[in-house]
Amino acid sequence: MAFSYKLLLRKLGLAPFKWRWVLIAGCATAAWINLRHLPPEGVDIAATPTAKLVQVPTVPNGPSPGLTPDGRPGTGATGGTGGSSVNMAGAAKPLSSAAFGLSTINVIVHPNDTLDAIFRRLKLSLADLASLRDLPGLKARLDSLRPGESLRLLHRDGSLFGLERRLNEEQTLKVVRDASGLKADVLHNPLDSHPRTIHAVINNSLFEAVEAAGGHDQTAVALADIFGWDIDFVLDVQPGDSFVVSYQELYQDGSYVKDGAILAASFTNQGRTYRAVRYVDPDGNAHYYTPDGRSMHKAFLRAPVEFSRISSKFNSARRHPILNLIRAHKGVDYAAPIGTPVRAAGDGHIRYAGPKGGYGNVVEIEHSRSIVTVYGHLSRFARGIHVGEHVAQGTVIAYVGMTGLATGPHLHYEYRVNGVFKNPQTVSLPDAEPIDSRWRDDFQARTAPLLAALEVQAGPVLVSR
Repeated sequence: MAFSYKLLLRKLGLAPFKWRWVLIAGCATAAWINLRHLPPEGVDIAATPTAKLVQVPTVPNGPSPGLTPDGRPGTGATGGTGGSSVNMAGAAKPLSSAAFGLSTINVIVHPNDTLDAIFRRLKLSLADLASLRDLPGLKARLDSLRPGESLRLLHRDGSLFGLERRLNEEQTLKVVRDASGLKADVLHNPLDSHPRTIHAVINNSLFEAVEAAGGHDQTAVALADIFGWDIDFVLDVQPGDSFVVSYQELYQDGSYVKDGAILAASFTNQGRTYRAVRYVDPDGNAHYYTPDGRSMHKAFLRAPVEFSRISSKFNSARRHPILNLIRAHKGVDYAAPIGTPVRAAGDGHIRYAGPKGGYGNVVEIEHSRSIVTVYGHLSRFARGIHVGEHVAQGTVIAYVGMTGLATGPHLHYEYRVNGVFKNPQTVSLPDAEPIDSRWRDDFQARTAPLLAALEVQAGPVLVSR
């Protein structure tokens, strides 16, 4: 029997012409009820409690990212990989960490921070940290935190689900939790190097000249480090000096990252030209040499502080500014802000570290060849500086201050040979070992094209790529 709306309406006592309006009202009511249950505008339907998550196996010591937000296994019947959700229309969408109840913490490493201290501070699972440190090759990468660097941690109720640490410009350590527990991998994003050569004449400072030629501060510092055994960049550099430097610029994904190693350089200081070239020997050691194979490295640095100014030179008849007496000044004073790092001028052993009369806080280092260097008026000593401790050249041993008889913050530096005071600025410094005779032919073959890049015309600032 055919269904008749008119017959139904008569039984309900409704006039036939009103049935259309009843149906319209019913549809409107149903639509209004459905609209009340829709999520607000801008909310991902896939992240709402009504969405079904793809089921993945649980993992030891905590839930995995394949669980529903309340910790139960997902019940979706569509299958597939973990880490996705299915919205009401059936389309798969990536699921954010918030949908799994995970929290993200970005941590800035404090001085002297350790991962153990960070985990305790954030109340993260120390058992997870122990598991992390037990992973092959990971302990050293976790124990070498640098103050100021950023760590990214993913956790849920204190259980670790992820960790990211930028090891360097090319490598990122990434830790994730899967069905078998925590796993680590190092992601590689290599840098591209482009050789570049710049030439400039110094008018005011080395930094300004390098910048004017298109380089960066790190290349200026590296240039001073290479020639720092022959040239005192605090005192000796004069307007009219010039340099040519060939180095690598490093890029990542087409964007500049930093200046790389200097390949070869020449520096003309007060009419005398010094040249240096980088050579990586078959053992993988990189050093700088003169074109004929003599090491640029000397047994002692010419200056134990970087880019300061001389406030008082070596002088046998100087009037002492506090005692107002004529007293020989048997060292060099480097004026610098309090806290400026002071470096060991050469390899040796600490023979004294502590207060000593007019020197204030002082460090004395005993070297080979009966040489002793002295560093006075220090504000404080670096960690690990004790009598008998061995220090390598360039190691930070203390910080500039104005203790003892000092009118302002500076470093007082002395160089003694067999107890006799020598002028640190002019004393002849012992050379380091030359190029190994076994590698001389390889050295000449590899360095010849690098030295050729320095042959640019003198004159205005030249920049070449």
